[in-house]
Amino acid sequence: MHQDATAGEHRHEDATATGMAGEHRHRDVDEETARYWEELYAQRDRFWSGRANPVLVDVVGPLAPGSVLDLGCGEGGDAIWLAGRGWRVTAVDVAQTALDRASAAATEAGVASRIEFRRHDLTRAFPSGEFDLVSAQFLQSPLEFPRAEVLRSAARAVAPGGRLLIVEHGEVPPWGRHEHHHPRFPTPQETLADLDLDPDRWVTERLDAPRRQATGPDGQVGTLVDHVVLVRRER
Repeated sequence: MHQDATAGEHRHEDATATGMAGEHRHRDVDEETARYWEELYAQRDRFWSGRANPVLVDVVGPLAPGSVLDLGCGEGGDAIWLAGRGWRVTAVDVAQTALDRASAAATEAGVASRIEFRRHDLTRAFPSGEFDLVSAQFLQSPLEFPRAEVLRSAARAVAPGGRLLIVEHGEVPPWGRHEHHHPRFPTPQETLADLDLDPDRWVTERLDAPRRQATGPDGQVGTLVDHVVLVRRER
């Protein structure tokens, strides 16, 4: 689950793995959070586009593959794209429906062996391990969500030489303005400051707010603003 329902395109202990949908409640999953996202996915057979997010494609395309943590993976568009390019993917989401769809799509694409799907609630705890890339694509939520804390945990999960890529909405998409009430979105500079990174260990590679044309869930076409933060851990 990309933890924001405003985009029409397309995220303790590790909980339910692929193929174990809904067999039991997990103590590290907030039931209210899970219910919200399950109800969202129940609205249609496919909620996101299935395509990888464009900033991720732009940033990751030139990189040598390694290990990657996909936070709020949704129906698996990013994870499948990454696995298809040789990355070893750990993809987490709180919504079991999203994980089931992502797993099925990965199998259909022939990349299931390169992806480990995990049910994980980032409001409760963060996945363990270090990764060459940590991807946080639109990790925004209308529910209470410890965004800054989660993003700092994401930075701590980056291995030496690895990168953290954060992409967020800079504005509510045109097709979502009637249903979302964000007072404002943090700028890329504010997000970077919230990470509280050691300047002797981290290099900022990208900090910008590009615009792009996109299609909404009901075929609407509009302009989106992405807030992008890309940082590399040197040691």
